[in-house]
Amino acid sequence: MCGFCGYIADNADLEPGRHEQNAITARADIIDHRGPDDAGYYTDDQVQLAFRRLSIIDLAGGHQPLPFENERYYIIFNGEVYNYVELRNELLEKGYEFKTTSDTEVIVAMYADRGEDCLQYFRGMFAFIIWDKQERTLFAARDHFGIKPFYYMETESGIFFASEEKSLLLGEDKQPLSEKALQHYLTFQFVPEPQTLAKAVKRLEPGHYLIKKNGEPLQNKTYWQAAFTPVAETIDEAKNKIRDALIDSVKIHMRSDVPVGAFLSSGIDSTCIVALAKRFNENIKTFTVGFASKGYNEIDIARDSAEKLGVENHALEITPEMCMQELPKIVWHMDEPVADPAAIPNYFVAREARKHVKVVLSGEGSDELFGGYNIYREPISLRWFDAVPQPGKALMHAVASRLPVGMKGRSYLMRGTTPLNERYVGNAFIFDEAEKKFILKTYSDQTKFTDITNPIYERAAATSKLDQMQLVDIETWLTGDILVVADRMTMAHSLELRVPFLDKEVFNVARTLPASLKTTEGTTKYALREAMRGIVPDSILFRKKLGFPVPIRIWLKDEMYDWARTLIHDSDTDRYINKSYLMKLLDEHRQGLRDNSRKIWTVLMFMLWHQIYIEKSVNIERENLVQI
Repeated sequence: MCGFCGYIADNADLEPGRHEQNAITARADIIDHRGPDDAGYYTDDQVQLAFRRLSIIDLAGGHQPLPFENERYYIIFNGEVYNYVELRNELLEKGYEFKTTSDTEVIVAMYADRGEDCLQYFRGMFAFIIWDKQERTLFAARDHFGIKPFYYMETESGIFFASEEKSLLLGEDKQPLSEKALQHYLTFQFVPEPQTLAKAVKRLEPGHYLIKKNGEPLQNKTYWQAAFTPVAETIDEAKNKIRDALIDSVKIHMRSDVPVGAFLSSGIDSTCIVALAKRFNENIKTFTVGFASKGYNEIDIARDSAEKLGVENHALEITPEMCMQELPKIVWHMDEPVADPAAIPNYFVAREARKHVKVVLSGEGSDELFGGYNIYREPISLRWFDAVPQPGKALMHAVASRLPVGMKGRSYLMRGTTPLNERYVGNAFIFDEAEKKFILKTYSDQTKFTDITNPIYERAAATSKLDQMQLVDIETWLTGDILVVADRMTMAHSLELRVPFLDKEVFNVARTLPASLKTTEGTTKYALREAMRGIVPDSILFRKKLGFPVPIRIWLKDEMYDWARTLIHDSDTDRYINKSYLMKLLDEHRQGLRDNSRKIWTVLMFMLWHQIYIEKSVNIERENLVQI
């Protein structure tokens, strides 16, 4: 698990040893938290590569940039390819020779053997760059789900690339902010890929790869896209396939020469992973955080789960004071503003885990693959609207829209008479178009949230509404929020996170599940829960998940109210944000008139990000990295 950065000139016009080497070194040093154990560099007349390494499989010979085939190829790689042992054996039979036992060398050997098609064989999380000196070709790719990050920035002379955006923006004092990206941020609580708030910086999307040949334009191609193709099957057939796929996935995700732990919350996802991981490591350690506020503490529940599973548990309680102290670091590590409050517990649980282990397993992806969010049951509750003719729906919609906001039944009628693609933008929906016009001074009628979601709906038009909702979340919420938070908060503490649910073989099972085996009127993740019977105790299996809740609703009324007012006042974002409207939302919230916490928090995170990266008025003091 590592971080990289580099540069390729459009033509072979660099001279070895020029000042770019120092620039690349600095760009690598700023992300040394991703790899505190080792550093490596490569420079020729066109390419500069830099690498920071966190040693996980120490005996493998993983120093990078790694050369292959008499230094024809050089690779830098962040992630893990879990089936590298099997792929290596296939290549050995074909006559390939290896100098290491690392998955890094297997990746570059697969590219040498199969070219771009090598991506079809990898099972894992990865972002890598391969430089072919002979063909003067750079090949870069990102994993299927976007577990590992990949940023790039095209300039007049060439292309910079990095694991984190801060490497690309180092020394860029006046990076223009994308107003379109900011408008999308206020809808989703994150900037949807491939955009970033920096106009010049893009993210390589999941399941995509880049090709840059000498003197030719950069090519961006797709090698994989998520798609649901349900088939008729019984619950017994489904649960057996799910169980087998998950056992296999957890087994290969446990490959490591260092201790592997696991995050443990109150729900089925993390508990399932821990229960399966214990089969391969009886002494696995688990880690939990919670908050003192009533209804926001998972510690007792997680300890009960740990006791039932027979595993060790380490817990930490987070205070609002701890949160305010660490928030600037959290936002700095995030690169982009992500207003998901779950970043807070993820940051602290990663910090606690890093005192004991270098690798942790976690349950991200389960909800998106197996139908775990309660909102996924909405098509069931609204299904009778499908029988209403369109004129009838239009009339009902018109009547409902005239009812007072908050009146019982209004929301139900509005949702039932609004097309799915106009009402469901993903798991987080912060500001609608009408309210964005009040809060955002740079609002444009030409930028709509449907610009992001409609292409997904069009591609999934032939599938069920549930499948469409899951796909929207996989391509927006999962990659733009869940996995960004998971990667940045663990890497902030030099901790490698592995997510066994987001394995392409697990997805191949999940993608065939019919809607009836995912959600019912009484539950979510139906088939997954049945698959885990006998593995996870029933008392845990059907327990309602809190979902790493954070008491910002309470804090913004009390302990964090003054902090929020000060941030709003001091932030130099008047060009973008209507501060008087934001203060109105904050005061309404404090008085208990309505819960505006998520809206307020979304803008506050943008303001704090702006102070750190644009105004540069907040100095981040980085802690010494933990070594174990």
